[in-house]
Amino acid sequence: MKIVPAGDKFVCQLGKREKNLLFDLLKLYPCIPAARPGATKAAALPETSQRLLEEALAEQRTTNRLQIQKWLADPHRFEETETSWRFSLSGPEIEWLLQILNDVRVGSWLSLGSPDEKLELSLLNAKTAPHFWTMQLAGEFEMRLLKALEA
Repeated sequence: MKIVPAGDKFVCQLGKREKNLLFDLLKLYPCIPAARPGATKAAALPETSQRLLEEALAEQRTTNRLQIQKWLADPHRFEETETSWRFSLSGPEIEWLLQILNDVRVGSWLSLGSPDEKLELSLLNAKTAPHFWTMQLAGEFEMRLLKALEA
């Protein structure tokens, strides 16, 4: 993916396979379980506050999910060229996309058992490989978006 600043927007160019990969990643959202153990310090939050937090997170996930579906289905967002796809993003859209991709990346990491060290490729199998590649691919898209914001 190539990203070039253009005024207050960023023009992104994806190869045809990259577009499919990005779409597939976005369709995986949300990946982080709603009530994952250790996500918050339950003892530090009263039960009512914990419940309100979980409700707010569930509402945000629903909003994001609907926004992703709308974003992917927008026939005017992506312009096909002979060899690639182009689309533009505003700064806030990049921030939103980073949040979505991070959820997919972290959710995949959790599915791998939250490894502290670099995951040994020898430990990959038919069950873990999809999570590993999803984590890696989401991280790659995140890095490219972050580099564009830094430029």
